[in-house]
Amino acid sequence: MRFSQTIGVSAILLLFGSGIGFAQTPAPATPAPETPAAGPEAKGIAKECSQQATAKGLHGKDRRKFRAECKKTGGKPG
Repeated sequence: MRFSQTIGVSAILLLFGSGIGFAQTPAPATPAPETPAAGPEAKGIAKECSQQATAKGLHGKDRRKFRAECKKTGGKPG
């Protein structure tokens, strides 16, 4: 076998060998955890909690803390 044929055969084998690595299937994606309240109901609760926080004049960390607790109770005034 001549040198140029050896190089050509080596290049073809290298291409086929590297293709196997790309042909592997990716690991299955894990499903995202479901949120307890989703959709229009959750938006309504969040809006109600925001309105309550605004009425109380809350800002910054206090507002975030109030809204988090409010959403846990479903937007009911506490």
